[in-house]
Amino acid sequence: MTEIIKPRPISGFPEWLPSEKILEEKMLGTIRKTFERFGFSPLETPAVERNEVLTSKGGNEKEIYTLARLAGTPEDDAKEYSLHFDLTVPLARYVAQHFQRLSFPFRRYQIQKVWRGERPQDGRFREFYQCDIDIIGEENLSLLADAEIPSVIHQIFSAMEIGDFIIKINNRKILSGFLQFHNIPAERHNDILRTIDKVEKIGREKVERELSSVIGLPGECVTGLLDLTSLQGTREEVLMRLESLDYGDLFRTGVFELREVVENMEGLGVPSGNYRIDSSVARGLDYYTGTVYETNLKAHPDIGSICSGGRFDNLAGNFIKKRLPGVGISIGLTRLFSRLLAAGIVKPGASTVSNILVTILDRSYLKEYLAIATQLRGMGLNAEVYTEPKALKKQLQFASKKGFKMVLIAGENEFRERKAKIKNMESGEEREVSLDRLGEEASLLLSPG
Repeated sequence: MTEIIKPRPISGFPEWLPSEKILEEKMLGTIRKTFERFGFSPLETPAVERNEVLTSKGGNEKEIYTLARLAGTPEDDAKEYSLHFDLTVPLARYVAQHFQRLSFPFRRYQIQKVWRGERPQDGRFREFYQCDIDIIGEENLSLLADAEIPSVIHQIFSAMEIGDFIIKINNRKILSGFLQFHNIPAERHNDILRTIDKVEKIGREKVERELSSVIGLPGECVTGLLDLTSLQGTREEVLMRLESLDYGDLFRTGVFELREVVENMEGLGVPSGNYRIDSSVARGLDYYTGTVYETNLKAHPDIGSICSGGRFDNLAGNFIKKRLPGVGISIGLTRLFSRLLAAGIVKPGASTVSNILVTILDRSYLKEYLAIATQLRGMGLNAEVYTEPKALKKQLQFASKKGFKMVLIAGENEFRERKAKIKNMESGEEREVSLDRLGEEASLLLSPG
C-alpha cells in the first residue's frame, strides 16, 4: 500500500493561489515595463554562484544555502556552489567577467528569486522575488543617474495604484562627514549609521540611549547627530539649513551632491509631494557611500520600506582592478506583495487569465467549439474550452467561480444559423452574435469602457 505523505507548507517559502499569483505577475509586469521604459536591459544570472563569490564581502555565511545531493559523494563538486542571497554580488561578478563586452554606463534590470537562510517572520521569507536596477559607470558616474532613480520609483508605484507614497532621500557623506568632524574613528561609523537608520522604527529616545550607552558616543555628539537627522521643512529650507552648517569637506560634499540630485529630480518628473529630504536615512548596508533612498506608503508606515537603495563607490572591487561606481535600487516584491495582501491594499480578482469560456452543449459539434476557441485565440483573445461532459449549469458555475468575464454558448440551433450567444458574467446579459464576426464582437465587448 502506498504511503500517503501529508502535504504541509514550508515556512518561509510562499505559495500563492492562482488569483494571487495573477496579481503578483501583474505587479511584476508593471515593474518590468517601467524598468525598460528607462532604458534598463534585462539580465539573468544563474541561481547558483561559487561560494568564493558569494562570501567575497564576508559576514553573510549564515544566510547562504549551499548545494548538496541527497546521494552525494566526497568528490561531488556541488559543495563548492550555493544559491545566491541577493542580486548585487552576482551583478558584480557578471560585470567583472564581461567587462570588455559591456557598454558603460551599463544599465541592467534583474528580476529573479533569491534565497536567504534567515528566520521566517511576518513579511520575511527564505525565498522571494527581488527586482533590481543598477547604473554602473567606468571610473566615474554622473549624479544625474542618482536623480533618475527616484523617477523610476515614482513611475512604478504610481502605476501600481497602491496609495500615496514618499521617497525619502539623503546622502551618507553628510552623516559620515559629521562623525569625521567629531573625530569618531571610521571603523565605528557603520555601527552608528545602522543605529541612526532605526530612528523611525524605535524612536529618538531609544536611539539616543543606544548611541550613548551601547556605542559610547559623547553626549554633545549624540545631540548634534540627532538634531541633524531630525531636520524638517521644505526641500529648500532643509538644504539651506544643511548648507549653513560647517562640519568639514566630506559633509559639504554630501550637501552639494544632495542639492544637485534633488534639483534634477523634478525635471525628471518626480512631484515635490512624493519625495522629501530625510537626513536620518542612512541604509544599514556598508557599501552605500553617497545618495541613499527609502520609499514608504504614507498611509501604511508599518509596512516599512517598499523600495530602497543608493550609490556605491566600487561595485566589483573584489573581482576586477577597475573602479566601477554605481547607483541602484531593489524592490523585495514578495515581501511587499504579502504585506499589501495582508493590509487589503491589493485584492485578488479572477483566478484565470482567460476572458472567455467556450462551453460545450452538444459534443457532436466538438470540432466547431474547438474552431471557435482557435478563432478567438488567433485574434489575441485568451479563451478556454470547457472540456468535461457536464451540464451547462455546472459550466456556468465553473465560469463564475474562476472569474471569466464572458461565456460563449452555442447549440444545434445556433450552429444551424451560424450564430452564438455571448453571456456577460457580471451583468448576466446575453446577446446573439454572428460566428463570422465572433472575434470582433468579443473584442468590442471586452474593451474597457
